[in-house]
Amino acid sequence: MKELDFPKDGIPDSYEEKIARDTLERYSGSSVEDFQSYLLLTNFPKYVHQFAETRGIKVVEGSAFKVAHSPEENISILDFKIGSPAAALVIDLCAYLPIKAALLLGMCGGLRSHYKVGEYFIPVASIRGEGTSDFYFPSEVPALANFMVQRVVTSLLDHENIMYHIGITHTTNKRFWEFNAAFRERLETTRPQAIEMECATLFMASYRYKLPLGALLLISDLPLKKDGIKTKESSDNVFTNHMAQHVELGAMALRNLSVAISKETKGVFRGSRRRFENKK
Repeated sequence: MKELDFPKDGIPDSYEEKIARDTLERYSGSSVEDFQSYLLLTNFPKYVHQFAETRGIKVVEGSAFKVAHSPEENISILDFKIGSPAAALVIDLCAYLPIKAALLLGMCGGLRSHYKVGEYFIPVASIRGEGTSDFYFPSEVPALANFMVQRVVTSLLDHENIMYHIGITHTTNKRFWEFNAAFRERLETTRPQAIEMECATLFMASYRYKLPLGALLLISDLPLKKDGIKTKESSDNVFTNHMAQHVELGAMALRNLSVAISKETKGVFRGSRRRFENKK
């Protein structure tokens, strides 16, 4: 088999950028020029449709993602599906766009008895239980959300008088963990407050690319409680009762973050943004 003709010192950055942008266009069905400066990431196509319908804009679908772009707000929203590999992929692709900050609108399982479905969870860090984040940094590097993005989110929730919790989430690569006794015992030992499948990967990948990224998670189930595991009926209820607010809070947070960046607030600038200056 003929070997690939790459330079001895590795693949050039310009080629990686070209492939990333080309792949994003194929997967999203959208030109890279359509992407706005602020990005909402979600696991749910319903969120993309909710965002688009309330703004009178179209939803675009490629081979893997659904997206919608709101130039008036300078915000794009992208559904990247579920799991840590998909989370890594979306950051690997979007890191080469002139995006100033991103926010995950995801759902999580609440692991504290006083949590309620429909409340929000703001992760300050995540336990790296998914494995994918090991491609970005060694295990001793913590998976932290961007402080300023989370500060803007919590300030918004405080202003709107909305209940939320702050803490550590465990990111797992096993969706059906609820019936694994050993895993449940480990959760009690490590003491995270929530569990989900993407945050650690997103935090590590965005840190690698110097892309400020935070998360606003909706508590969708209470899996350690009796009858607390998510079902089809309970999932439908969460979307019906909480999706609209979740989407609008995400958009409001990014608009507020735009103001913070315009005032040159610490902690929100992309360290490598000089390479984007002439691109948008």
